Amino acid sequence: MRAIVQAFKYGGHQTLGGALAARLSDHPHLRLADVDIVVPVPLHPWRRLTRGFNQAERLARSLGLPVLQALSRQHWTASQAGLPAALRRGNVRAAFAIAAGLTASRASLHDRLAGARVLLVDDVVTTGATLSACAQALRVAGVRDVRAATIARTPR
Repeated sequence: MRAIVQAFKYGGHQTLGGALAARLSDHPHLRLADVDIVVPVPLHPWRRLTRGFNQAERLARSLGLPVLQALSRQHWTASQAGLPAALRRGNVRAAFAIAAGLTASRASLHDRLAGARVLLVDDVVTTGATLSACAQALRVAGVRDVRAATIARTPR
């Protein structure tokens, strides 16, 4: 699985996103019927520019549910992949907030999120620090329920 995730994320094989999302949606505990909105974990704009895409967004869009770019990165953070577990939580502390701007329907993001059941999507979870930081920002915005889904988990 590691080689597949690295090919998807760093090797430019974006077409793997659909197959990985299908594998994710087949997971028996995911229960997509209980989700109102899918929110991908955002990349910093510079990282997105250099990579060419956000792998979490590609996965989220392949799940077939409404996707909302509800979060933004507030500042640059070191790659979590290069950090020991003890430093990961501090690396992403206050890194995420509700994105500025309006949704396509012109309702504010806070209005769309208030009371929603959100599925937060990322590619890999190690310690859960990134997902926790994102979930905290979503809860502050009034989200009723935050669940997380990833295509892989690194070994402890």
